[in-house]
Order: sequence, then C-alpha cells, then structure tokens
Amino acid sequence: MAEVEFVLDPAGVREVLHSPGVRAMVDEAAARIAEQVRGSVTAPETVRVDAYTTDREAAAVTIADRRGMVWQARDGVLTRAAAQIGADIKTRGGSG
Repeated sequence: MAEVEFVLDPAGVREVLHSPGVRAMVDEAAARIAEQVRGSVTAPETVRVDAYTTDREAAAVTIADRRGMVWQARDGVLTRAAAQIGADIKTRGGSG
C-alpha cells in the first residue's frame, strides 16, 4: 500500500469554514432544531435562531422565555431537538 502525505492547509480550512455552503448547512440545522423545539414548548413564538460567525459559521437556538431554562433543565428540549436531527451533542464545562 502506498503512503500518502497529508498537509493541513489552515487557510484552506478557514475558507471552507467561512463558505456559503457551510453557512447554509448551519442555518438548515439550526432551523430544524428550532422547529423541533417549537413543537415541544408552550411558547413556540419565543424560539429564536441567531446566526453568527467566529472562526467558523455558527448559529444559536434559544428560547427567549424565562421558562426556557426550566424546559431545558427538566425536559432537555434543546438537547433532544438537536439529537433528533442527528447532531453530535457535547457538553461544555462541568463534568460530562
């Protein structure tokens, strides 16, 4: 079997992570998650999607209702919605 040399091109990776295609994938995933959450809460109009850019294209799905934290803590509505679309769920901070 022949050896293959692989050289990571940081500029190329950055270009891909900021591409319109990645933006479209992120926006579609966020919209699907938001739709799942809207079906799980009593205030669906408060579910919001905000797109942003860091070192890559990103989006946040939030529940702009004071009950949102309870729904997430008690029922995991955001986590469950993300899992339902096949997202790989990882926790930040704490032990997990």
